[in-house]
Amino acid sequence: MKTIVEVIAKSLVDHPEDVNVEVKGEDLEVVLELHVAEDDMGKVIGRQGRIARAIRTVVKAAATRENKKVSVEIV
Repeated sequence: MKTIVEVIAKSLVDHPEDVNVEVKGEDLEVVLELHVAEDDMGKVIGRQGRIARAIRTVVKAAATRENKKVSVEIV
């Protein structure tokens, strides 16, 4: 899951070297914290949160295949 979020975020931002994903939580319930540069925050969130919602949807679909509950937080 971590690599999925990293690849998507790096393709969206102007500063891909500043993209960092931290994994927090247990085996079945995981929280992925996405850190990006401050000026790239809008690109990751998107208008009315559409891109952030799409990222969360893709991650949840991948997590369902592994019987996990994963949430993505943009920090």
